[in-house]
Amino acid sequence: MNTIIKTDFNFPGQTDVYKGKVRDVYTLKNNKLVIVATDRLSAFDVVMPKGIPYKGQILNQIATKMMEATRDLVPNWLEATPDPNVAVGQACEPFKIEMVIRGYLAGHAAREYKAGKRMLCGVEMPNGMKENDKFPEPIITPATKAEQGDHDEDISKEEILKRAIVSKEDYEILEKYTRDLFKRGTEIAAKRGLILVDTKYEFGKNADGEIVLIDEIHTPDSSRYFYADGYRERHDKDEPQKQLSKEFVRQWLIENNFQGKEGQILPEMSDEYIESVSERYIELYEKITGETFVKSDISNIETRIENNVLDYFK
Repeated sequence: MNTIIKTDFNFPGQTDVYKGKVRDVYTLKNNKLVIVATDRLSAFDVVMPKGIPYKGQILNQIATKMMEATRDLVPNWLEATPDPNVAVGQACEPFKIEMVIRGYLAGHAAREYKAGKRMLCGVEMPNGMKENDKFPEPIITPATKAEQGDHDEDISKEEILKRAIVSKEDYEILEKYTRDLFKRGTEIAAKRGLILVDTKYEFGKNADGEIVLIDEIHTPDSSRYFYADGYRERHDKDEPQKQLSKEFVRQWLIENNFQGKEGQILPEMSDEYIESVSERYIELYEKITGETFVKSDISNIETRIENNVLDYFK
């Protein structure tokens, strides 16, 4: 199937381009950004060689809906989505950390806990927990924002302030925004029969010095969801949770002896497997938004994107 895994646009007034793991960010004059959500799939900080059909559209459209649903709580960078894969908004100076918040002992936190650690990013995790237990209160476990190709690293609030990565005043705003967004995301998920397990938020300062939410929120790439129905029964039986997130890709890679470590060989993704990943992403879109996913025309994605963006800026 046709996917978009690399872009090479030259929009009017373009001054810079940055290629992230999944998104390509085009900077234009007048503090405008055009962010193209590609179909690239990243896991363990490694970009897979094949794209996932409709993944970029799904991420972009979920993020757009979630930005609109939280704008009353936290200002954000987004101004328009002129194409299913494209978001346009204000350029911001990003903070060099990701605000990770966890409501449950899952994923990275569970792996650390299983290894015997009880402190994560300077936050104590209670003894006697088992995987997928709910924390008494959601915990914030920040990560340093990796430069391209590097791994994100856990970091404590104390270390962030000590190294002056973020000022104390700004960090307190980031903490408040993170908790407010997670609470709203949890409420939205609950209405759809889902549990928002953990997620990450990124923030920046706009040209006016205002702290705003940037990047994506509450998507399967940035968040982990469990199905609420059957959660307790599965948990009591120590069975894996039914989940909608990128974790199923990570688990498949682990089963195929790959965790992004040196010397490990990336397993081959068959067309059938890629199709199944695409279907899982569509399932999450429909579950989290409560709407039927409408597949965009992918016969010539690059031309479609270029025409839509140019029309928007006319």
